[in-house]
Amino acid sequence: MRRVLEEEQYQVSILQDGKLAFGHVKDHPPDLLILDLKLGDMSGQEILKQIRSDAGTADVPVIVYTAAVLEAQEVTKLIESDRQHYHSVHVLQKPFELEVLLDRVEALLAMPER
Repeated sequence: MRRVLEEEQYQVSILQDGKLAFGHVKDHPPDLLILDLKLGDMSGQEILKQIRSDAGTADVPVIVYTAAVLEAQEVTKLIESDRQHYHSVHVLQKPFELEVLLDRVEALLAMPER
């Protein structure tokens, strides 16, 4: 993903540590966050909840992705249960075409200013 996004001239930062991710996003809010729900040290779903619960990061668009069907369904239900709170959060289930990812990134970044 990183290579494809950089080829499209997007600036990409990768965070490997889920526990540090929220602090980094809070200190340096990105234009868009692509979040793997399967992190080794912390649930991606928990990071998503933290991001949406903080006033400084609540409006950052997020693409969450996972290969786990049940986890994708859980996050989809979470989004549908409170669309206002989880606006601009989208789920991509692996495997997905990179063109789908690029289309979603472009659409989210083109959204009116948050």
